[in-house]
Amino acid sequence: MSEHPHLEEVMLTSERVFDGVFLHVNRDTVRLPDGNQTHREYILHPGAVMVLAMLDDGMVVMERQWRYPLARAFIEFPAGKIDAGEPPLATCVRELREETGYTAERFTFVATINNAISYSNEHIDIYLAEELTAGDRKLDDGEFLDVLKVDPAQVLDWVRDGSITDVKTIIGAFWLEKIRSGAWTLRR
Repeated sequence: MSEHPHLEEVMLTSERVFDGVFLHVNRDTVRLPDGNQTHREYILHPGAVMVLAMLDDGMVVMERQWRYPLARAFIEFPAGKIDAGEPPLATCVRELREETGYTAERFTFVATINNAISYSNEHIDIYLAEELTAGDRKLDDGEFLDVLKVDPAQVLDWVRDGSITDVKTIIGAFWLEKIRSGAWTLRR
């Protein structure tokens, strides 16, 4: 039972309307709180991680990569999809190494975000990676990106001027600012 039953929508039937390699789309018939029925279409996503990779000198590791749906390159924190059965922390370790070449001695869980609540069940677990060591990247086939070392103040400037519009990166930038200032502490 929901803690807000007066708002709860109950699934009556569910139909898979698209079954892709990565994403799946369902169309459900639901009963609304007032008893009426309607349809809800949503994307099923396996979940992802994002890594706030902080170098010893205070700089952060970021990426620039092409995002096909919006036909342009975006600056983002390293991130990637959780593979079936893979723990999120293992995804962090793998994605950081594959995309940037860095490994970290310490990962600390920061938060989980739901970045598209109106049309997807996607969640992103955010981790802080510290005590980094540079190494060789191992990009997936068909993956192309630039690795950047950026001052966290520059990241916030890019958020403010609209150069960074990726929601997970914006949220990560604010978390990073709070962590670095000491305003928010993490359980290590």
